[in-house]
Amino acid sequence: MSLLLTDDQEIAELNYRFLRRKGPTNVLAFPMRENESPEPETPMLGDIVVSLDAALRDAKTTGESFQETLDRLLVHGLLHLVGYDHEISEEEGLRMDNETHRLLALMK
Repeated sequence: MSLLLTDDQEIAELNYRFLRRKGPTNVLAFPMRENESPEPETPMLGDIVVSLDAALRDAKTTGESFQETLDRLLVHGLLHLVGYDHEISEEEGLRMDNETHRLLALMK
């Protein structure tokens, strides 16, 4: 996987160019796989883009350390790369949240 740590301006540009969404976000993920096959077509999972500006704001809002926030955003992006999508349904969102917490606990 590739990782780009950037600022709000660049992530907003990517957000609009690829997803047609205006404004910055904290993390974007671009999976390489194009279907629901459990086997990836390539060993490259995809790209994760994190706005460090947004991560700093998130850390202040949540009370997490900057590192905890960055870890959470990276795990969130990684889960998107392997097929999780919290926007599909509330149930899928809960499944993704549970897996996020499980993986973050393993990182401690």
